[in-house]
Amino acid sequence: MVPAIDKKKTGEQIRKYMDLRGVSVQDVKTYLSLACVQSVYHWLNGQSAPNIDNLYALSELLRVPLDLLVAGNRSNVPEMNLLTREMRLQRYFYFISERIAV
Repeated sequence: MVPAIDKKKTGEQIRKYMDLRGVSVQDVKTYLSLACVQSVYHWLNGQSAPNIDNLYALSELLRVPLDLLVAGNRSNVPEMNLLTREMRLQRYFYFISERIAV
């Protein structure tokens, strides 16, 4: 089977990271210099998918790797760990604390 992008799942991924980052449809429209918000709604509803340039820009706006925005039918996509800076610092703190306690 040839890998293919699932527009509906990709739209769901974009929506998930927009919600996570507090980015509105209007913010996306403005950032990408789109003529209207309808294109963004079409992406979110799975009616169409952003072109590669817009996907690349969205990954920058939403601060996520491109692979996390694009969903498809590949079976072996490695899970990427996206921790916030605070979570990474907290993990590091606990790691160091355990090492010092030993």
